[in-house]
Amino acid sequence: MTQKMKQTTQLTATIEREGDGYVSLCPELDIASLGSTIEEARDNLVEALELFFETAAPSEIHEQLLT
Repeated sequence: MTQKMKQTTQLTATIEREGDGYVSLCPELDIASLGSTIEEARDNLVEALELFFETAAPSEIHEQLLT
């Protein structure tokens, strides 16, 4: 039986007010999202990151994390 080790990487999230809403950004991957509240902006960023990790090729993920 082969067992895969799960790697954990800590990412940064910044959330700033912009106009009537909030912009959330993960600078390590250059992924951003919006929300009308801080919580919504954070949740939308988490969803965007999850979609990136689900759909991106492993080489793209590795390349983004190294730049």
